[in-house]
Amino acid sequence: MDKRTFTNRIVVLDTETTGLNPQEGHRIIEIGCVEMVKRRLTGKRFHVYINPDRIIDDGAIAVHGITNRFLDDKPRFEQIAEDFIAFIKGAELVIHNAPFDVGFINHEFSRLTNNPVTIADYSEVFDTLAYARKKHPGQRNSLDALCKRYNIDNSHRDLHGALLDAEILADVFLLMTGGQSSLLDEEQAGMNESGINIDVKRVPANRPALKIIRCNEEELAAHQQRLEAIEKAGGVCIWNQ
Repeated sequence: MDKRTFTNRIVVLDTETTGLNPQEGHRIIEIGCVEMVKRRLTGKRFHVYINPDRIIDDGAIAVHGITNRFLDDKPRFEQIAEDFIAFIKGAELVIHNAPFDVGFINHEFSRLTNNPVTIADYSEVFDTLAYARKKHPGQRNSLDALCKRYNIDNSHRDLHGALLDAEILADVFLLMTGGQSSLLDEEQAGMNESGINIDVKRVPANRPALKIIRCNEEELAAHQQRLEAIEKAGGVCIWNQ
């Protein structure tokens, strides 16, 4: 497990934009977020397309495929800001190349005349690109490169998309920061002040034998591949010892 201590609630976030620099008037056009609690995906997401009220650069369209025509009927940022803030508030944001996305989000916040805030007012930020550069110095650390390094299937990623990239980054983050979380929660839920588990339920001695369902060769191979990926990421698998 990575020595860094993460909060119980993590939001993995990505954005797509009209161009590269918010100081040149470029805007956010898509936000995608997935939630994790205690390093487990909860299934909760925040995903929205946004009308930027400006032309999207051709180079940006080539990256994400989002056009002005597609965004014509989408809400403005000020219309989704409250819901977005509610989703990220109190969480640690995991972002690849965080200065880019945070810069754009803060620029959007600055345009809200009644809400002059920044990301720092709501969340801490963990930059997976900066972390990857320290963990894998001298190597390529783009999201695609990390997927290849950690054996994560991103073959369905023909174009960038905020929600898809957030989902992929969540997998990368888990493997890169330790792979497998502990089977026991850090808070040791269910224990009293003496450390005695008060939630344990004893199983009757005369219970029927449990049915054993054995995995097939394909499932065994997939399991072994997963263990090797965890160990490659720096984790420890007791099954391989």
